[in-house]
Amino acid sequence: MTLSVSTGQAVDLRVRPVGEVLDRVGRALQVILLPDTVVRKRRSVGVRTARDTWVRIERRLLDKIPDQGWNGTESAARLEGIAQPEWHGCVVWRDADESAMWRADETDLLPGAPVGSAMVSEDPELPDAWWEALNTSLDALASQGTRRVATPDTVTITQTLVTQSIRGVFSGDFDTTVERWVPAHADLNWANMTTPAFSLFDWEDWGTAPLGLDSASLWASSLAVPALAERVRSERRSDFESRDGKVMTLFVCSKILGPYAHPKDPRLEPARRMAERVIGELQAG
Repeated sequence: MTLSVSTGQAVDLRVRPVGEVLDRVGRALQVILLPDTVVRKRRSVGVRTARDTWVRIERRLLDKIPDQGWNGTESAARLEGIAQPEWHGCVVWRDADESAMWRADETDLLPGAPVGSAMVSEDPELPDAWWEALNTSLDALASQGTRRVATPDTVTITQTLVTQSIRGVFSGDFDTTVERWVPAHADLNWANMTTPAFSLFDWEDWGTAPLGLDSASLWASSLAVPALAERVRSERRSDFESRDGKVMTLFVCSKILGPYAHPKDPRLEPARRMAERVIGELQAG
């Protein structure tokens, strides 16, 4: 039985048939998947099970799987002090015909709905207790140790990547060297956290990253709602005021303002203003 899709390149699982993949996962995990609950994203599919758990399935090209492996959700299960769904098990296999692998992880159900899409256009009006839980989890994560290296957007983050991304968009005499590397979720946006109860999920890309990456990423996904973006900066002030946090702010701004920028992206102007401000701060030392 062939479980591949039609190309060996990155594919959009929102439009590709995945019925055979779901059947294989159900058999391997010995669980009934509920077809009416399937949620499709570009590179992953999620589905609820008859034993009240959740299964996330992802297809990833072989050259997008780092040397450290492809077990972010599994390895994150050992982290302490972080609100996240409990991990139960997984199944992994190589695509029968293409240069890709499939992975399915089974976890507890989320305690609430995702706050929103990756980039929100309205303020979710989260209570103070939610922000407190976010801060507790991010601080606990940064205090722990790991040999994993973060892979935001499935690309391993390195000093070279940071410098090239920033220098490709911004000029000026300032240093882009990262001084402190700490564990980070590396895909922190409003689609990967729940409300009203806070929980952080989708741990596929977590690992060591520059201090402030998570805070800067969440700020970038909030820029279409100025009050929300400012709340992120206020809550994560220590990150943003650090030198590494400023470098990470430029890093996320470079993604917004880079060659693939959309002229109608509401984040463009606030990203430009913040980049100018941060460059000035870095130049001033």
